[in-house]
Amino acid sequence: MSQARQPIESGVPDPFQYMHPALKDNYGKWKWHERPRVGVLHHVAENGGEVWTVKAGTQRQMDVYTIRKLADIADEFADGFVRFTARSNIEYMVTDPAKVDPLIAKLNAEGFPVGGTGNSISMISHTQGWLHCDIPGTDASGVVKALMDELYEEFTREEMPNRVKITTSCCQINCGGQGDIAINVQHTKPPTINHDLVANVCERPSVVARCPAAAIRPALVNGKPSLEVDERKCICCGACYPPCPPMQINDPVNTKIAIWVGGKHSSTRSKPSFHKLVAAGLPNNAPRWPEVADVVKKIVSAYKKDARAWERMSEWIDRVGWPRFFELTGLPFTKYHIDDWAGSRKALNTSAQVRF
Repeated sequence: MSQARQPIESGVPDPFQYMHPALKDNYGKWKWHERPRVGVLHHVAENGGEVWTVKAGTQRQMDVYTIRKLADIADEFADGFVRFTARSNIEYMVTDPAKVDPLIAKLNAEGFPVGGTGNSISMISHTQGWLHCDIPGTDASGVVKALMDELYEEFTREEMPNRVKITTSCCQINCGGQGDIAINVQHTKPPTINHDLVANVCERPSVVARCPAAAIRPALVNGKPSLEVDERKCICCGACYPPCPPMQINDPVNTKIAIWVGGKHSSTRSKPSFHKLVAAGLPNNAPRWPEVADVVKKIVSAYKKDARAWERMSEWIDRVGWPRFFELTGLPFTKYHIDDWAGSRKALNTSAQVRF
């Protein structure tokens, strides 16, 4: 066996060093594929070689015992080869069709549901949350757990009009990304500044530069170097908190959760699109977030009933229109859906794409 390439800090990792031999041998030589059942992909190569891929859901943040359990299943059924998808599903590749059903039975018995293929709700992609992130307004991992408990059956079936990709973000920087449905933190108040600590903790020029709305500037408070926020410009994004913890943005009352819909990365059938706000001010109610789950289920149910075959969420909304969307989902249309931010003209003029 050749020595594995040493890791580097940039660039795409070498995909071949841990790849299943059947995938490596037939890379770029696949003739056709199918989905014989939910959670299973069947690929046939030009030389007649076949590979069955079984996809199962995981809890994303796993302890070492869970990882060992998954590895033991791979050793038993999949020649020791596994891979994780971008949405933290685990995939087992087998070349013997007789191993597919026993592998599925084993995964289900160990609590790893098989599914996430085709027109289903795939595993929710998310940011870190309280366990790892330095600026979380909520626990993205916890929100995902609560939501997937509610949407579990839609992961194990292919009954949606098209794929439904859900994302969560633990802060308003939104590294959770675009999604058909996105659950994002919504800070509703500017940061509260502890002026006694700013000079000792924060590099003020870096904090000023970090603000995307130019709402932060140096100040002298009680004779000490500090910072101040122009609340007319502040968009409550929380970007100032990581380089300056004394600028506390999280608040048990004023940090809420908002739900956005219609995000889309691909250009299949229609152009990529940004998601748009449909629910604001939902309680950040750990550990089960019932209000968030209720809104998400209403959106999923309306989409499942009304969308045409192969319509993504954004395409369905474009067809029926926003007034009809709010009727079908039963969500209220409020003042928070109207973009009346006074600084938006200046912000758009800083873009390379928009000038007026």
